[in-house]
Amino acid sequence: MKIINFETHMEKIQKVKGLLLCLFFFLSFGNGAYAQEKNQMVRLAIIKVDPLQIEAYHAALKEQMNAAILKEPGVLTYYAVADKSDPSKITILEIYADTAAYQSHITTAHFQKYKETVKNMVTSLELVDVDLISSLNKSGN
Repeated sequence: MKIINFETHMEKIQKVKGLLLCLFFFLSFGNGAYAQEKNQMVRLAIIKVDPLQIEAYHAALKEQMNAAILKEPGVLTYYAVADKSDPSKITILEIYADTAAYQSHITTAHFQKYKETVKNMVTSLELVDVDLISSLNKSGN
């Protein structure tokens, strides 16, 4: 009968898991992912909302974002943040698979509903196309 040192065995398992994880990330996010990122359309929407309508705006935005993420494969990422010193200043980071995905997105029923709903809430809108330089996140967060 062979006796296995549990701690040594677990260390080996952790090393193998680490190597497999590295391999997974290399294969998933290696050169192919970099090429995909180059085609992505990345935009900042800088929005000023009527301070008396913030809650209604948040609800409309969340509804639109949820629909886009669920229904449109080309809509990859949305992050919406509000300025702590002025919650009526909202910035949205939007990432689309490519410009065709964005063009398709703005014709959807849920986006058109959002635009109609917020037309009297938004006091200014600036769209800024940007290049994604780098991104990191912790999986599951």
